[in-house]
Amino acid sequence: MASPDGVSGVGGSPEETELSITLTLRMLMHGKEIGSIIGKKGETVKRIREQSSARITISEGSCPERITTITGSTDAVFRAVSMIAFKLEEDLGAGSDGVAAGRAPVTLRLVIPASQCGSLIGKAGAKIREIRESTGAQVQVAGDLLPNSTERAVTVSGVPDTIIQCVRQICAVILESPPKGATIPYHPGLSLGTILLSANQVRG
Repeated sequence: MASPDGVSGVGGSPEETELSITLTLRMLMHGKEIGSIIGKKGETVKRIREQSSARITISEGSCPERITTITGSTDAVFRAVSMIAFKLEEDLGAGSDGVAAGRAPVTLRLVIPASQCGSLIGKAGAKIREIRESTGAQVQVAGDLLPNSTERAVTVSGVPDTIIQCVRQICAVILESPPKGATIPYHPGLSLGTILLSANQVRG
């Protein structure tokens, strides 16, 4: 991976080093949001990839929810999140004849290993409170694990600028406290129905 050995000639300040870290952010999105991000013939997602230089993949499947994975340097990931947040806001505003454009809050659902959620919440909720107060965004960490995984959903909502600040702070916490143990990633396609069905078939 990118080695933080000051090749850039900046002298490797802490911020420079942080930008050379590869970050992967997973987000849970509904069909309508996915359509908004992909755009006609994939034009929107292509533009976001090119302008942010982040790798963006969207899970396959016909289920209502899909996982969008953004990978790249922290800087590239934040640029991509910023473009996604503004695109979602634009589409939310467009639905109301543009009268209340930009008023509806944008919501992003991050998918984070449960072992990292403790650091994000902090002692007696101190860290999450600090993130809420300093960014002005709403942040909720789900109490339950996502089905068949060791991950939880972290919901962030607000105007794009506050969401971007909030995601930056969440990522800073995640980078400081790597996940403990093996992470079982969440796959939206696996519904409870299919599991019950396969369990019955085994018994039969």
